[in-house]
Amino acid sequence: MPLKIYRTYLLVGVCLLICFAVRAQKQDSTPLGALTDSTKKGFVAKMQEFGRRAAIKSKGEFEADKATLAQTKIFDEIRTVMQKAKMYLKTSVDTVGTKAELEQIKKDFMLAGDGVFTNKGTAQTFRNLTATSKIINELLNKAKVRKTGLDLRQQELNNFRYRLDSLSSVPALFKFPTDSLELMGYLKKISVVAYEIAPIDTALKQASGNIQTLLNQVNLEVSSLQVSLDEIDIYQRKMAYNAFGRDFGNIWEPAGFYRPFDEILNFSKIKGLLTLGFYSENNSGKLLILFLLIAISFIYLRSLKRIYTSRELLKADFEGQLVLRYPLASAILLVLSLFQFIFISPPFILSVLLWLISCICLTIIFKGYISKYWLRVWGIMVLFFILAAADNLILQASRTERWFILIAAVIGVVSGLIILLQKKQQELREKWIMYSIGFMVLLEVFAVFANIFGRYNLSKTLFIGGYLNVVIAILFLWVVRFINEGLLLAFDVYTVQDKKLFYLNFERVGKKAPLLLYVLLVFGWLILMGRNFPAFEYLAKPLGNFFSQDRTIGNYTFSINGLVLFVAIMAISVLVSKIVSFFASDEHLAADKDSKQKKRGLGSWILLVRIFILSIGLFLAIAAAGIPMDRITIVLGALGVGIGFGLQTLVNNLVSGLIIAFEKPVNVGDIVDVDGQGGTMKSIGFRSSVISTWDGADVVMPNGDLLNSHLVNWSLAGNRKRVAIVLGIAYNSDLEKCRRIIVEVLDAEQRINKNPGPVVQYEQFGASTIDLKIYFWAKHIREAYAIRSDLIVAISEAFNANNISIPFPRQDVHLFYPNKEGEEPQTE
Repeated sequence: MPLKIYRTYLLVGVCLLICFAVRAQKQDSTPLGALTDSTKKGFVAKMQEFGRRAAIKSKGEFEADKATLAQTKIFDEIRTVMQKAKMYLKTSVDTVGTKAELEQIKKDFMLAGDGVFTNKGTAQTFRNLTATSKIINELLNKAKVRKTGLDLRQQELNNFRYRLDSLSSVPALFKFPTDSLELMGYLKKISVVAYEIAPIDTALKQASGNIQTLLNQVNLEVSSLQVSLDEIDIYQRKMAYNAFGRDFGNIWEPAGFYRPFDEILNFSKIKGLLTLGFYSENNSGKLLILFLLIAISFIYLRSLKRIYTSRELLKADFEGQLVLRYPLASAILLVLSLFQFIFISPPFILSVLLWLISCICLTIIFKGYISKYWLRVWGIMVLFFILAAADNLILQASRTERWFILIAAVIGVVSGLIILLQKKQQELREKWIMYSIGFMVLLEVFAVFANIFGRYNLSKTLFIGGYLNVVIAILFLWVVRFINEGLLLAFDVYTVQDKKLFYLNFERVGKKAPLLLYVLLVFGWLILMGRNFPAFEYLAKPLGNFFSQDRTIGNYTFSINGLVLFVAIMAISVLVSKIVSFFASDEHLAADKDSKQKKRGLGSWILLVRIFILSIGLFLAIAAAGIPMDRITIVLGALGVGIGFGLQTLVNNLVSGLIIAFEKPVNVGDIVDVDGQGGTMKSIGFRSSVISTWDGADVVMPNGDLLNSHLVNWSLAGNRKRVAIVLGIAYNSDLEKCRRIIVEVLDAEQRINKNPGPVVQYEQFGASTIDLKIYFWAKHIREAYAIRSDLIVAISEAFNANNISIPFPRQDVHLFYPNKEGEEPQTE
């Protein structure tokens, strides 16, 4: 626009110049070309001055317009920020909830510090330090969550204030118009914006101040909790490095500190429930998984028991079948014993609950199975364990507790020696139990001496360790036995799938448990025993750091934990896919025809289900291991090159497997004929399928060959088959009577279809018989040949009863004997 104004001014100047020249010429009658040089110079100078003033004015107007546009944009941005700030201020922080939680954290911290920071006593105890550390850790996590939320809130408030301040100080806002009228309008506009900003800015300041005050309180609490954890860590280190050191005086010496025993019990109960509540809240997902695994195991064992009951295979004494005696108790025992390790550093009270539930389940299974003597021994061991576990939940030392440990340990030593000297090992189902009892006696002896001479923490650890060792050993030994039985029993009844499905030698399973199970048993026993010793965590920490430490190869960073997790997830995915295939394809679970049909319908989807499970497992494994996706792209590119050069057949079979899975020309359980091989589809895999032939052999056929062959699928038409019987009757037979007899025989047979019904047709006059054909539809192809055989027998009996003969082929032979000359030949 300034350029247009400049051009207008220039045009007006030129017109004025022409008018001036014409006027001067009229006045003095002097031609324009006759003007003096001075007059021309003066005129040019005036025009140049006029042009400079016009240019300056145009530039000023341009700058003014530019400033106006910038100011308008800034005002719009200020209003946008104010609107967002208003909306954000409406979502107020839960100040009341934060303050209430802070108060609860302080209260719980005071409870947790009892016996550690207050009422310390003569010495610290390992169990009290552990429980206090777990509680403070949970409180610290809660406080940090609140702190993170407040920090984000404070940062957002400061961002709003900073943006408003930065927009309010933009230099373009301070370029005022030269025109007085425009200046007054602009000042009014600024005053309106300032009036709108003022309350928002005040609200932001006030909210920021409130958040900062609350944040200071949270920071103070976080700092206090962190300092307390550091102090506890120092105590634990000293205790770990001085495991055999003296904690108190000898047991006969007077106590240096006295606190009422009921008071110790009270705060121990409060701490125990507090740790259990916090841990259960944070691990609710794992607890849910535990319940789901119990339910799945119970359903499997119950179905297995039903199969054995229906086949009358269950033994009266359940020898070798004890896992099926009480499916629910067995499922709980197996799952709790195997999957308790998914809980990382659980509180002792949670472990005790899991062990007690397992002990109750094993006691139910034992009743009536093992001898009464060893059932009493088991009951005594469980009772001792309950007493030791209850004592281990007491978090502060007292003279009363020391005497209790001493007496209970002595009783344990005496009981263990009596059990060992009874020499009734021949009645034991698991001989290793005697070693665990002997080890218990040894630990309890050391616990007695350690307690007498003031090694309280060592004595308490050995005391609980002795009885825990027996209970865990017995539980784990029977868990291995039950796993062994479960695998053998499953193999005996689930015969559709391959024996090597789970990579186990089932011929040896049941006779002797795999060595790997016992290795895992010992490893788990060591972990559960080690958790009771102060030095365990510090010995295990370097190993944990070794597995979790990041390592770099080129541009790829990984950890051993990630690699192990990747392999573990993929192995679990493969195992789950095989388990799904194992149970979904077996016909033993189908009680009737409809159930079998549903089972085959489910089996036809097995390949897709397995692909889905493996795909999910692969993505989870990649995500868990932190493998970059660009590396996966490189691997896929390399596979593409490999496919182009030498994997065409493999890819053809894999793609054919997918086509079979989607188009379903054949399903698991279908009766098929492929290239002369008749049988039942046993499984459809990724690369190949298995056909179980009528001769008992399994034919492994690549999916590509299966798809390209002339596949005959009898099951698509309902598993029926038309069968023909060729028959010949004598010429002198009553044909209608024969037809009627055959129809009666066919109507009496229940294994053939009545719609379409059987057909009896006379075909031709043979050499010695009138030939006929009998056509009928067998309801199931498996029974076709048996039906034909039975019908031949039935028809033969019916013909014999009605004097209808089936003649043998017969020929008349004429013999000619030549006579003497002139006589006719004779014949016979």
